[in-house]
Amino acid sequence: MALAVMERRQQEETVPAAPAKDRYRWWGPLAVAVFAGVLRLWNLKSPHAFVFDETYYPKDAWALWHNGYESVWPDNANQLILGNPQIVPLSGTGTFIAHPPLGKWVIGLGEWIWGLDPFGWRIAVALLGTLSVLMVARIGRRLFRSTLLGCVAGLLMAVDGLQFVLSRVGLLDGVSAFFVLAAFGALLIDRDRTRDLLRAARAEGGRAADEVRLGLRPWRLAAGLLLGAACSVKWTGAPVLAVLTLLVLLWDQAGRRAAGAHRAWRSMLRRDLWPAALSLPVAGLAVYLLSWTGWFATDGGYDRHWADGQPGSWVPGPLRSLWHYHAQIWEFNTHLTSPHTYQSNPWSWLVQGRPVSMYWVQLTAGQDGCTAPDGCASQILALGTPLLWWTACFALAYALYRWFFRRDWRSGALLAAVAAVYLPWFQYQQRTVFSFYMVVLVPFLCLAVAQMLGAMLGPAGSPPSRRRWGAAGAGLIVAAIVGCFAFFYPLYTGQVIPMSEWHTRMWFESWV
Repeated sequence: MALAVMERRQQEETVPAAPAKDRYRWWGPLAVAVFAGVLRLWNLKSPHAFVFDETYYPKDAWALWHNGYESVWPDNANQLILGNPQIVPLSGTGTFIAHPPLGKWVIGLGEWIWGLDPFGWRIAVALLGTLSVLMVARIGRRLFRSTLLGCVAGLLMAVDGLQFVLSRVGLLDGVSAFFVLAAFGALLIDRDRTRDLLRAARAEGGRAADEVRLGLRPWRLAAGLLLGAACSVKWTGAPVLAVLTLLVLLWDQAGRRAAGAHRAWRSMLRRDLWPAALSLPVAGLAVYLLSWTGWFATDGGYDRHWADGQPGSWVPGPLRSLWHYHAQIWEFNTHLTSPHTYQSNPWSWLVQGRPVSMYWVQLTAGQDGCTAPDGCASQILALGTPLLWWTACFALAYALYRWFFRRDWRSGALLAAVAAVYLPWFQYQQRTVFSFYMVVLVPFLCLAVAQMLGAMLGPAGSPPSRRRWGAAGAGLIVAAIVGCFAFFYPLYTGQVIPMSEWHTRMWFESWV
């Protein structure tokens, strides 16, 4: 049995380093991305309002681009901005913030170009959300060696309600999701290229696989920079950085073993451990500190000169001040227990037990185009497309089976990403948390579903009848998910619909 498992591992490690080229390798993913972009950019300026936490981040972003740090705004700033943003007074007084600045710098880029209005503070996130769909399609192609499955994964993400909504609002989570996904893709490229080097070493024979130095690995360094960027948007990127660093080391060990290394673990620890640490955690820390450049370069940021009156130390004052500031951020983020109507427990997130209503307006008959006698509603609901998420639960179970019993590294990679994003939230049973945090999880759920659908299709050599039935079943699932997204589309975009239609879409009491 053990020998069979080792042989199967060996076979899986010798899969071609990259999928074969085909005419649709770019056109297919680009077509899916264009479809996603049209959905996300269409009428992006609506509603002309601050949606949920847009009351914080767009104003912080505007202050960063003008002052270099987040600043205090007047109490009626929202009304003034929506009325005439040109007359809004911007204070020079720094204010406490709960998250690092990079995500707000990204949001502010759109404001710098298009102005301080809903379109301006949403456009950058919408573009990143669209690029994320393209990346999922390309990552799926590389992961499963199939352009079709890659495009299926991209299409599923294009029609996920949670990713769609979070791509159309000026919140940080969509930005964080982009950087995490990009880092995952960069590590996949690094893995393929590393195996090319190890296969070449194997061809030399002897102990070459033990001694070979893999040299500069730019894609791994890029992943470290991207993961540092994710941490610079929200600290939730830190567990992902830790898990993916460990995953890379395991890949290096497995690659050396498959290339014939006699002491793969020892070789990995000697040759790969420190380069990985420099490329991932150290590079990530450098990016994180750089994201605070505006705070360092100016004098008005919150707690900027806290260390000035403290006893001397070999640590520079600005760094001590930043450390003190971070202690307050940690205290805030780990002890936030204020009750909220739409908070939920992480146990319910995969099944979308309690989606977050980000915008709500109830209208009476005759008001703003409402013609229904019982009134109308306009809502933006951060609800993942239900059929997609419920299918993803089965897909994760299948991935777990593939990893545990078949030692499928692709399933292991997806499960590692899911664990890094999802599991840390279970330690905060008392903290106020929301299901929309799982937008970072969406790409990996879509990839897991695509993997399961690929299993339904069967391998290329299967009998034609088997492939036809598999294609019919997989196609039916994809069509049902697309139809489900279309059904909930009015609740994703704040369309005015009769209350009767709104109630039709409230499938469970916990959604109300």
